[in-house]
Amino acid sequence: FKFILLMTGLFLLILAMANPQWGSKREKVNRKSIDLYLAMDVSRSMMAMDVTPSRLERAIRFAGNIVNHFKGERMGSIIFAGNAYVQVPLTTDYAALELFIESANPDQVPTQGTAIADAIDLAERSFDEENKNNKVLIIISDGENHDEEALERAKQAADNGLLIFTVGAGTTEGSFVPYTINGRSDFLREETGNPVMSKLNETLLRELAQTGNGNYYNLLSDTNAIIESLQNRIDQIEKREFEQRIFTDYESYFQYFLALALLL
Repeated sequence: FKFILLMTGLFLLILAMANPQWGSKREKVNRKSIDLYLAMDVSRSMMAMDVTPSRLERAIRFAGNIVNHFKGERMGSIIFAGNAYVQVPLTTDYAALELFIESANPDQVPTQGTAIADAIDLAERSFDEENKNNKVLIIISDGENHDEEALERAKQAADNGLLIFTVGAGTTEGSFVPYTINGRSDFLREETGNPVMSKLNETLLRELAQTGNGNYYNLLSDTNAIIESLQNRIDQIEKREFEQRIFTDYESYFQYFLALALLL
């Protein structure tokens, strides 16, 4: 019993040393920003290594650079393959956003494919309804689209005020898609047994960007140049004002943990 008291007291002392704090007052702050969603393709073809270390790894790095550069804007992330899912809703918690982006992988989406139309549709539904002209979607994909509706959805979204940029991951020469099954490394294969050759579909991605009133970029280009171009286009968008509540004052509560530790 004394051992339990001693260990509990020691634990409370450690908590007291950590100096727990809670916000005692929240202040309303009005900010201006655009709403930006990053839609990242996590289909199996993104594991191809025609871009080192892989298309997906390069896409994750690029998305992280976008988050770092556009801090101050409300951002969120969408992952898609055969279906699209909101990974992080619009937020100013950039650390959490980067953490989720870094964890993106094909296993997070059970249905394979490249449903770009679903990603555009989901992004549109995820923006605030009253936001008509202050929203941006950046699609990072190899463009291996198996959905005929992508260009049509891009046009509808553009008519609703959404600005769409596309970023191509991969090369037009293509590469086989690595795949691990039962601990054995192989390539993803067709029903005939031949390895699947995945190629960057630049034509589709260019058409999507053109239809969405945006620009097309390639991950093999200079990242700083891409971000500068994005910045120039986004600066032309009128920013909308939104209210954000933040903690402005904190109170320490270490004394309660210390008192209880000493009592034990």
